[in-house]
This record gives sequence, C-alpha cells and structure tokens, in this order.
Amino acid sequence: MRRGIFAPVAVVAFAIMAGGWLLQEGVDRAENVYVRVRVLQEVVDRVESSFVDEVDATGLYDSAIDGLIRDLGDAHSSFLPADDYENLRIRTEGEYGGVGLEVIDRNDRVTVVSPIPSTPGERAGIRAGDQFHEIDGILADTMVTDQAVELLRGRPGQSVTVKMIRPGVEEPIEFTVERATITLRAVPYAFMLEDGIGYVPLQTVRETSSREVRAAVDSLQAEGLEKLVLDLRGNPGGLLDEGIAVSDLFLDRGLSIVETRGREERQNDTYAASGPDLYEGVPIVVLVDGTSASASEIIAGAIQDHDRGAVIGETSYGKGSVQTLYRLTGGDVLRLTTARWYTPVGRSITREPSEGPDSLERLVSISGQMITPTNLYERPEFESTGGRAVYGGGGITPDLFVAPETLSPAETTAAFRMFRRWGAVTVALFNYSVTYVADHPELERGFSVTDADLDAFYSTLPEGGAEIDRDDFAGAARFMRYHLEREIALQAWGTEGQFDHSWRGDRQITTAVEMLRGVSTTEELLTAVSAAEIRQNQDQ
Repeated sequence: MRRGIFAPVAVVAFAIMAGGWLLQEGVDRAENVYVRVRVLQEVVDRVESSFVDEVDATGLYDSAIDGLIRDLGDAHSSFLPADDYENLRIRTEGEYGGVGLEVIDRNDRVTVVSPIPSTPGERAGIRAGDQFHEIDGILADTMVTDQAVELLRGRPGQSVTVKMIRPGVEEPIEFTVERATITLRAVPYAFMLEDGIGYVPLQTVRETSSREVRAAVDSLQAEGLEKLVLDLRGNPGGLLDEGIAVSDLFLDRGLSIVETRGREERQNDTYAASGPDLYEGVPIVVLVDGTSASASEIIAGAIQDHDRGAVIGETSYGKGSVQTLYRLTGGDVLRLTTARWYTPVGRSITREPSEGPDSLERLVSISGQMITPTNLYERPEFESTGGRAVYGGGGITPDLFVAPETLSPAETTAAFRMFRRWGAVTVALFNYSVTYVADHPELERGFSVTDADLDAFYSTLPEGGAEIDRDDFAGAARFMRYHLEREIALQAWGTEGQFDHSWRGDRQITTAVEMLRGVSTTEELLTAVSAAEIRQNQDQ
C-alpha cells in the first residue's frame, strides 16, 4: 500500500484551508471543491463495498491520482511513490550505499552486467557474467533485479555476503563485500582522440556534473588539449542548476544561459554566467542526438546561441520544461511542470506534442535507433549573438546534421524482424560475449568479429529461445556484427575500453574531429562547419 486511505482527502483539505477557499451555499456543484472531494469519497466507498469483485481502496485512490496527472496532458508531470522517488534521488545526486554492481535479469537470474570501476564489488573480484545464487543467506533463484538491489544496498561500512555462480566454475563462489558510498559518475572517462583534440562525454546532469566536466577538461589540458568534443548524446538531462553550471564553464561572465517562464512570477528568471570562460580560446564541438534532453539541451543551446562552439549530430529531444518536486504525506512526491525554458536568443526548447516529426524520411542507425533528419523549412529562424542562423521549433537543431551509420531498407527490414525476439537476442549476446572473452585471453582492442564468429553466435540463439530465421540473420549481419563487437568489448574492458575500441567507427565523433583538425579558433571552427553544411545541402 502506497498511502493511507484518507491521504488525498487530507491533502485537498489542507489546500482548501491554505488557499482561503470558503464554501458558499448555492455555489455551483461543479465548482465546489469540497463537494467534489465528498463525491470522490462516496464513489470509492461504494466501489469498495459493493463492486462485484473485491478491490483495494488504496489502489482506487492511486488510480484517481494517476488519472488527474494524466489529464494534465504533460508527460513530464508524475506522481512518484516513495520508492520511486528514492531511485530518482540516486540518479540526481549520484550517491548511494552499496557494493557498486550494475545488475540485470538474465536467464531467469539476477546477473552482473558490469562492476562499477573502483568499487567494493570490483575490488572483491566479482565479474561481469556472474549470477547471484545467494545474498546474505537468501536464495536468489527467484529474485528479480529490484529485490536484489534492495538487499545489496545498505549503510556504508556494513558487509554483505553473496554467493555467485560463474560460468565454468562448478560451485558457487562466496564473496564478503563491505558496502561503501558509491558515486555514480556523470563523466565516466575522458580521452585524447588525437593530438590536441580531447573528448569528454557528459552522460547525465546531476549534482556533480559541472565539477566532473571541469576536472576532465583540466586533466586533458595537462595532456595537451587544445580543442574539445563535448558529447551530450544520450544525456537525458537532470538538474537545472547543474545545466547552468556546466554552461558557465564555457561562457564569459554576464552572458545569459537560459530563461525560465512560468505561470507564477517566482518561476520567471534569467540565469547568466557568473564567472569567466575557463577555457577561452578552446574551440568546442558539442554532439547531440534525439535522446539529448532537458538540461543537456540548455548546455547545447547556450553554447550555440553565443557562438561559443558548433553543434553537430541530430536534433535533440525537445524537453524544455522545469519540474518542481513537492513532498506529500507518507513520503510520496508530486513532480509537477512549473515552467518552460528558453535559450539566450529566445528559442523554446520544448517540442509541443501537437508537432509531428520533421517531415523527412526516417532512417535507422546501425544501432537500431530511429533517425529523423531536420527539415529547416518548417522551423522558425533566429539569430545567434554573432548573427548566425539558429533554429527553433523544439529541441536544439545542430549546425551540421550528421547521422550515424545507417542501414539500407533491406537491412532495416531484417533488423526489425530481429527485434521481435530482441529480448532473447540480448541475453544471447551477453552470454556469448562472456564466453568469448573467457576463450580469448589474448583479445586486443581493435579486434573484428569474423563471419565464423557470427555463425557461432547464431548457433547459440535457439538455446535462449530466440528462433531467428537464417535469412533474416544474414540480412542483418552488419547490424548484428555491430552489437556483438560492442558487447564483447564491454565484457572485456568495461565502458571505457568499449569506447576506445569503437569510436573510430562513430561517424559523428569522426566528423567532429575532422571539423576541429584544421582550425585553431572558434571562429575558424564555425566557418568550417558552415562550409560543410553548405556542401551538404548542395549534395542533397
């Protein structure tokens, strides 16, 4: 049960008192909040007592609350039970007490996807592919991921004993692991792609993001960084304040970063950079895609509007609203949209639900992601502070559209047929990769999956319940090769090694490098990107 039966009544009653609403005889029934609350109570009571099937009154109130939020027509407003709020807190704060294992359900067992580097789980020797047999004496055979996670988390300094099943080992292996404060990194790694060009991926915008970005860039400067690729692809956003703080690193004092506009006066504000540009003179390419959202769009928009760098990739998601969290009785939380935000030159980041996708043909990337090229003719044009054309209409439109490697129509058809069994295919990818890494201790970065490897992988699919037609598998060979190589690299070297293995095949990163390679100033970068955009339009 998520809340007491009378909680909604109490909340509304408080609102009535706080707002100074007075019940007046003769007020229209539909406008009388108190009457509507009584009607809701009567309906719940009648359904609970007289409906043909037994029902839970608490569940009825839950449904009423969910319906209320749904009728707002806002996908970003929601009711969060206390447990869900705790998960949100971990994502935004990036800290929890635990052992540092990424886990998922695989083959009906909770399985380690990857130990987080430099955490107790990794130091204890737990590996990717290990499956939980026991957690503190409790059999894990029938556990789901959430149950296992709850047992693994706890107060730092306390120990948890686990028994793990490891492929190739007959008996479960016992580990006693002391919990610690686990810090989830917003910047998991940073690289020099080539001489002078550094790469920093910002994967989320949480409380530590600005500090992590600054530390990463500073460390790369010590290695000779002169130009920067800031990767915001796949970044779902997060905290408004941290989106502002990351932008502040690259903008001069006083330059606007974002404006918020809401119904209440206190929601209207303009945020500006508070300090000097820490990396003045460093040309920046910002990478975005269709999953870059929220606070990550603030960063990309501010850099683009002030001509501080070039944005390359695909049009971002278009989530330009502010959510305020309100604590409720019992620890539940109401997440409510209270404002929308705008870039420094007044572009709305919000993509309205009524707006359909850009009216150009959709493509499918080699990873399986849907891509929609941006139709600039359907987007309002604005001017950056330097006079460049930038575009509104929802999301951040890149200065240079670069799609990832895409599939042909025939490959797309075959891949979509694979998707019908994708859950089982991902299990097979994981299992095969764990075994492959164990059987290839000499594996080096830069490896390629052979046709024989693909055939061997295909032979394992029926074991996991993935009955895939041979012709479909052959038609999607390039797609499957991509996923198999990435999974093998992940199991061999973790996320950092996976990136180091694969980035040269990433069309968006290599384009960013190409744009940066021949320039020494931001002005030269913007000129190079503009010329590339013109050539691109001429070729279409």
